[in-house]
Amino acid sequence: LAVELAPVRVNAIAPGTIDGNLWAQRSAEVREAAFSGFSATTVLGRPGTEEEIADAVIHLFTSTYTTGSTLYVDGGYALR
Repeated sequence: LAVELAPVRVNAIAPGTIDGNLWAQRSAEVREAAFSGFSATTVLGRPGTEEEIADAVIHLFTSTYTTGSTLYVDGGYALR
């Protein structure tokens, strides 16, 4: 797609488990159980934050020489 749409830059963000607004709607018990399971599958041992996804978006937005890339923001999940 990046080749077809050049010079428009085309990138993607592949987020891992994010502790955000959707999880805030769940009970504390459900969140704790889910996050303990998710955290065990990441190198960093925790869910990400909405702010960390926003940082990735800003990075891709300001990197004017980056195109055709997928940025994994998953705490190292893809490494396992």
